[in-house]
Amino acid sequence: LKSSENTQNISDTNLNKRTKSIYTPLELQFIEMKKQYKDAVLCVECGYKYRFFGEDAEIAAKELNIYCHQDHNFMTASIPSHRLFVHVRRLVAKGYKVGVIKQMETAALKAAGENKSSLFSRKLTALYTKSTLIGEDILFKQIWFQTLIFDVEDVTTDVPDNYLLCICENGENLKDRKKGDIVIGIMAIQPTTGEVIFDSFQDCASRLELESRVLRLQPVEIILPSSLSDQSEKLINSITSM
Repeated sequence: LKSSENTQNISDTNLNKRTKSIYTPLELQFIEMKKQYKDAVLCVECGYKYRFFGEDAEIAAKELNIYCHQDHNFMTASIPSHRLFVHVRRLVAKGYKVGVIKQMETAALKAAGENKSSLFSRKLTALYTKSTLIGEDILFKQIWFQTLIFDVEDVTTDVPDNYLLCICENGENLKDRKKGDIVIGIMAIQPTTGEVIFDSFQDCASRLELESRVLRLQPVEIILPSSLSDQSEKLINSITSM
């Protein structure tokens, strides 16, 4: 009886409840990875190409102008391996967080091993956002794949100062917090150059000091604490909406 119950549980896990069809091993692997990186568009290495699945495939088709079609239980789209970082840059420029999932085994080693009939092991090797997309890093990887010169130029042109800004705050005392006065600390990092800018300052309820620093730095990403004062949150929302 226990064996029968376990078999039923496994089949339920492997079954697409909407289509009633069984997930392939690769689809199950993607589902598990997507649970860990829900907010990222995942590029999954499959041989000599990278594949997108589900909603990620639909996003890739729309933003990269590539073909998307139904394959088993998911919509899917693919790009050649040597064009990966061109497309990563384009997706990041559109505001997406992009995760690169690579095969941890080569086909030759796998064929010679004991697990040659099993699925390739894969894991996330890079997670790119606007502030962490470093032009030189992309260029070196592009050359490693021996792509054409126009591909390299496509990746490295117009690399801006992409500051990643972190904000924290602390009210000096209860009276100040009620008035809206607060002490704010900021740290801005430019990954491309390694530049670090940091400051702390007293700010009033209108958050003029914070506003001037954010507008001057023009960060592409902002990391906020779990609890933020209403005045600061209102200002950040106002700036980012523009």
